[in-house]
Amino acid sequence: MTVRFAAVAAGVVMAVSSVCQAQDAATAKLDVELNALAPSQKGCMMTFVAENNLQAPISKISFELAFFNDKNAVDRITVLDFRDLPQGKKRVRQFDMPNVKCETVTRIIINDTPVCDGPATGECMKGLVTRSQISVPFEG
Repeated sequence: MTVRFAAVAAGVVMAVSSVCQAQDAATAKLDVELNALAPSQKGCMMTFVAENNLQAPISKISFELAFFNDKNAVDRITVLDFRDLPQGKKRVRQFDMPNVKCETVTRIIINDTPVCDGPATGECMKGLVTRSQISVPFEG
C-alpha cells in the first residue's frame, strides 16, 4: 500500500511541477512601457519603463524603434540601448531624441531587439509586451 501511495504521490508532484514550469514559461515576458514624451532642448525626451520577467537576467539589450510622424509615415528608425535589465526589476530609461518634435510622434513600433544578451535566442522578442501610458500608441 505504501509503495502504491509513493508512486501516486510522485506522479502528482511531477504533474504539479510540469504545470508550474508551463505557467512560468507562459508568464515569462519582457514588459516595455512608453511612459512619457517631453520637449527638450535637443528635441524630444522619451521615457520608458522596462521590466524583465523572462527566465534569465539580461546583461545588455537594445531595441530598434520606428517612429511615425503626423502623416502616419515612418519618420526615422533608430536603435536605443536599454543597457542591462535584471530579472524581476523595473528600470526607467530616458533617451533625448535630437531633431524630433514630440507633438509630431504619432506611433512607435519596436521592430526588433538587435542585442539581447542573457535569455535564449529569440526570447526577448517572443516575450515582448508593450503598452503606452500616453496617447501615443506603442507596439511591439
